[in-house]
Amino acid sequence: MNWKHSLAGLLLVSGTTLTQAETLKTPYWLEYNGKESLDPISSTRYYDAIQVLYNRLVRQGEQGEPVAALASSWSANASADVWTFTLRPDVKFHNGKTMTPEDVVYSFNRILDPQRDAPARAALSMIKQVTGTEDGKVIFTLSQAHADLPILLMDYRAKIVPAGFDEDPALMGVGTGPFQLTRFEPKGTTTFDAFNNYWEGQPKLDGMELIAIADENARTQALLAGQIDWAGWNGVNGQQLRMFEGNARFHYDAIPTGDWRGIVFRNDDPALKDARVRKALRMVVDRQEMVQLLFGQGGATISCDNPVWAGDQYRLEQHCEQDIEGAKSLLREAGYPDGLTLDLYTSPADGYFRPMSEIYQRQAARAGIKVNIRTVPASDYWSTAWMKKSVFNTAWGQRPADQVLSEVFGSTAPWNESAFKNAEFDQLLSQARQETDHNKRAQLYQSAQRLLSEQSGTLIPFHLNNNRVMRANVSIPAVEHFAIRWHLVDKS
Repeated sequence: MNWKHSLAGLLLVSGTTLTQAETLKTPYWLEYNGKESLDPISSTRYYDAIQVLYNRLVRQGEQGEPVAALASSWSANASADVWTFTLRPDVKFHNGKTMTPEDVVYSFNRILDPQRDAPARAALSMIKQVTGTEDGKVIFTLSQAHADLPILLMDYRAKIVPAGFDEDPALMGVGTGPFQLTRFEPKGTTTFDAFNNYWEGQPKLDGMELIAIADENARTQALLAGQIDWAGWNGVNGQQLRMFEGNARFHYDAIPTGDWRGIVFRNDDPALKDARVRKALRMVVDRQEMVQLLFGQGGATISCDNPVWAGDQYRLEQHCEQDIEGAKSLLREAGYPDGLTLDLYTSPADGYFRPMSEIYQRQAARAGIKVNIRTVPASDYWSTAWMKKSVFNTAWGQRPADQVLSEVFGSTAPWNESAFKNAEFDQLLSQARQETDHNKRAQLYQSAQRLLSEQSGTLIPFHLNNNRVMRANVSIPAVEHFAIRWHLVDKS
């Protein structure tokens, strides 16, 4: 299909015009192929829309630290198992209702409901009870001490919704965020108007449009053609960035992030259940070469299969050189003296997936590992290949250490895509949460990361920079996604 004709038809059908000077147009990568939900705790949440519709109690600062959002302050008891959050007064929902402790209690009870089994529940499972007070406070009582609860509440899904959200369909999409929903078309164009009663002040934009474009090359071409204003949610890759450098119609920011792309080798596959095999599959990678070929100089930070990003206070520093002979030796010990053959499922859903897979294919061949690359259409990848096949590409956004370790690798986590189940790992995370001494807590988190480097089934070669390209008249704070203050975004 010709992407230009497809996008033009999309814009025509949705009623989008290119003359709305103060409306920011940005693409959405159609992660769930039209099944996107405006419920922030849904497993098919419409990530981009949810960021501008709702707020959290606590959000990231520019350095990733917890800062006040809907909660103006917080404190804990001496044992860190009871936390009190003071809510901002006079915060309005889009329907005019004033936010109360009841709304916050309702929002967290939804997350914690075992019958619902929301993906965010794993990261917040230590919360035993949430109660509100008449003087505008919310009290979190934990089943075990957690010295970093404010960091956990930065979870991008821990949004506050109005009480009755599940019972009243009219409340879907109603939040306290800087933009309010006007049309919901996840496979077309979803539109928003500025919310003039936003608690941080009236947004500078009149509105936003999220335009569904699943293919990354099509997103880049739409930006070049002036049909969208910003390609920042997923950015552009290093090769595509060259098309914009030196072009006065655009400017860009390169934001170091905890985002990563990887290859998952599921632990429950008979050929991959031996930890020696999984380690060998990761040892064959020349990470420096992969980063250079994918991004060029300075495009990413090498990671030794550690999901915790370099800016996190609990990050374990590691070194991991390519070791072909070591990989061969581990494969022989595991019963594969002649190597093995794998089918790796990839997709144009993300611009890095296919080239990353091809680089891996070539590097792994040196250790007798034959990789057959199977390509899945962008519109089907997340529903038919991700977590469905034994070996596949994956993409994750930045998360604090405890959250990313528990959510991606915890034995009972719904999004444990590699089927990694390790009781020692789970215990290290549990101990870290209860440890009130910062240095001891850091040692426990780092021990968990070290264990992953030995037994994990996930190749994480790098954390990437987010190359956010935008038209020259667009101004967006040059901070990590979760720290963007959307009411400050401007298109002059």
